[in-house]
Amino acid sequence: MKTLSIKVKGAILSVMILLICLFIWHIATTQKIAPSSGTSANSSEYNALMGQGSGETVQKTGFPTLTQMGQTIYKQLSHPFYDNGPNDKGIGIQLAYSLARVGLGFLLAMLVAIPFGFWIGMSPLAYEAFNPFIQILKPISPLAWMPIALYTIKDSSISGIFVIFICSVWPMLLNTAFGVGSVRKELLNVTKTLEVSPLRKAFLVILPSAAPTILTGMRISMGIAWLVIVAAEMLVGGTGIGYFLWNEWNNLALSSVIFAILLIGIVGMLLDTAFSKLQKVVSYAD
Repeated sequence: MKTLSIKVKGAILSVMILLICLFIWHIATTQKIAPSSGTSANSSEYNALMGQGSGETVQKTGFPTLTQMGQTIYKQLSHPFYDNGPNDKGIGIQLAYSLARVGLGFLLAMLVAIPFGFWIGMSPLAYEAFNPFIQILKPISPLAWMPIALYTIKDSSISGIFVIFICSVWPMLLNTAFGVGSVRKELLNVTKTLEVSPLRKAFLVILPSAAPTILTGMRISMGIAWLVIVAAEMLVGGTGIGYFLWNEWNNLALSSVIFAILLIGIVGMLLDTAFSKLQKVVSYAD
């Protein structure tokens, strides 16, 4: 009951903070200045073209108002899957391209990192042999691999998937190795006593014990992958939420840029929440 009360209070506080932020946004973007008495003919013509009367106030800031943001959000979400050509696709299609690239690159990283992490986690010799190479490659920015990927693969979309693979593989690999290497010795001694086969030992003893740590690595990898794909798509262009954001900036559509940023944050939060739920499923009390 106490935990529920804290969650409810936290939710109420979050709503209050959001309302305060929206109020500050509203105040900051709707400041007005009175028109000067000596309005020129050119200014009058400009106001007429913009739908303003000569006696109306004008907006002081170019940052989009809450009303403009609402209109942009409604416009983008009302028809999210339209396709009018290479440079004019709905936000749903752009988001689907990004999620597909992240999902494929992440899956390939899982297929490499988890088995390899199992091996070096169970073999101290293999860990010591490969650890120097891992430590050298791990700090390299994933985007630094983009020129090499574009040169060798010669396809921007596949290059983006390769970059996701590179950035996702290291957290999963190291967390898997750490989780496997941290399995309690008592459990391993029991498997030796019972003469359990290596395959059964891996799936029935080591994997359940290391699963929370492996999921932690996967959660970190997904967060990095979603962060990197936006930057990669801004560089290579074509399709995706990163390309959409950059294209809207080039069109000086600031409200669409902010909408894309909010959408990136929301999708990232949902992905992280999904992995958090999976962590709770595989976690158990010692």
